[in-house]
Amino acid sequence: MGRADVDSVVRHMTLANGYVWSIPMVLDVSEEELSSLGVREGASVLLTHQDQPLAVLEVEEIFSYDKEFLAQHVYGTTDEAHPGVLRTYSFQDRFVAGPITLVNPPVINPPYDRFWRTPRQLRERFAELGWTKVVAHQTRNVPHSGHEWMMKGAYLAAEAQGILVSAVIGEKKPGDYIDEAIVLGHDKLRESGFIRPDVHQTSTLMWDMRYAGPREAVFHALVRKNMGCTHHMFGRDHAGVGNYYGTYAAHEIFDQLPDLGIKSVLTLEWWYCPVCESVAYEGLCGHREHKQDLSGTFIRSIIQGGTEPASVSLRGEVLEVVRECADTYGFGSPFVTEAYLENRTPVMSIPALN
Repeated sequence: MGRADVDSVVRHMTLANGYVWSIPMVLDVSEEELSSLGVREGASVLLTHQDQPLAVLEVEEIFSYDKEFLAQHVYGTTDEAHPGVLRTYSFQDRFVAGPITLVNPPVINPPYDRFWRTPRQLRERFAELGWTKVVAHQTRNVPHSGHEWMMKGAYLAAEAQGILVSAVIGEKKPGDYIDEAIVLGHDKLRESGFIRPDVHQTSTLMWDMRYAGPREAVFHALVRKNMGCTHHMFGRDHAGVGNYYGTYAAHEIFDQLPDLGIKSVLTLEWWYCPVCESVAYEGLCGHREHKQDLSGTFIRSIIQGGTEPASVSLRGEVLEVVRECADTYGFGSPFVTEAYLENRTPVMSIPALN
């Protein structure tokens, strides 16, 4: 993005042309590197990844921007404890902007190659399946029963023909689920028939989370609209961190925006109710005082404990896949370790050009 778009997004949550866009997309470069490479406006620059050519950037603009001002307006805070703010403050002093042309398409490595589709390919797949209403589910977790029923509930609320699981992969920190367990765990719900194969599709999205709460929810909706989705489910604290945003701020922000061509589907909390003896929905179950949260901590204790879960918490078939992923991809763990970060197979590889 050039300065005009960055400033408009920061101040008004729109591009300079008026289209809604919620998070600035910038390429930050130090003044020293620009000088040493002789990069100036009007230049053509080769962008590389894994030491191989990837794309060409036509430099139209080089500019600076107030990072504290950006953080306050995008994240609602300048607190460096917020990971998005910290990311912003780590930017180099100059931003380089201009159109980018892909010159060396990456190769997607297994097991992600089965799930990686461009927006055009996803739209074509939806057409093949006869889906005209598609609800998106963003995830960075192995699916437990609460996630499963969240998807089913949103599917019914949207009167949809399909569910697109859009698994965010790529950037990781120790303690996160490994990407392979997330993607293959979700696909197992379809494979095992817990959600019919003609209703459920798993896909991947490479995105480094900003934890921008409501602004990031808008970004997620726009990305999934591009993929062909008509609805996007948002639960509590979507894309949030700490106590920076309201519990359902990610849903409420859409009331302030024009029609984006994709609708927000609010999903309240799903938990296990021992009185109902089943997974229950906050909007229906009258036994809130007895609820047992299907929290990430609880699910992790099942995975780490080596015991078989009850189907009301985590499908046994999913747990089996998670354990297989730990052995096959995770160096013995379904959670990110230093060994995984150093030795994992990358999601994509850039082929060498002759």
